[in-house]
Amino acid sequence: MGQVQSDSDEEVDLAQIQALYTVFMRECPSGALHLHEFRKIFGVQSSSEEEALYIESIFKSFDRNKDNVLDFMEFVAAVHLVLRGKLEDRLRWSFKVYDRDENGKLDRDEVKHIITIICKIKKLNTDMTPSDVCDKIFERVDQNKDGQISLSEFIEGAQKDPWIMDLLKLDVDASGWFRENWKKKT
Repeated sequence: MGQVQSDSDEEVDLAQIQALYTVFMRECPSGALHLHEFRKIFGVQSSSEEEALYIESIFKSFDRNKDNVLDFMEFVAAVHLVLRGKLEDRLRWSFKVYDRDENGKLDRDEVKHIITIICKIKKLNTDMTPSDVCDKIFERVDQNKDGQISLSEFIEGAQKDPWIMDLLKLDVDASGWFRENWKKKT
């Protein structure tokens, strides 16, 4: 399967990193980006408990050392993934966000939970309930029928099925959204 790459394949150059660092330090003089600052920088204002939990999950997925803050390197990695990450990398990241108990597999509760949130955030109009959507995902993706979706099943299922890809990919035009909000800061 071919990899879908973001609009720009160029590497981040020194000037871009310096600009990122300048804004990062202006927004986070301590050098540590907390959740409330993350929401501010990314222009996210949670209007519901579900969205707040979703943004918190995204924040935690970038907090590699689990210290509840993002340092500049974690921030650059997040920006790079959002703006230039390969499809498979973004799917791995999506899986990590969805895997709330961090056991390396998605169970029905985790999938149903994220489907409920995604439906609210994307404002999907469907005649299917989150349980119906969850059942359909498991039917198409859970290859070994063990009631759990592994990372490889998740990636393969998303790449093979456009409906699942559109639904599960954590990409609500993330690069456009980030660029728009970031330009306001620079």
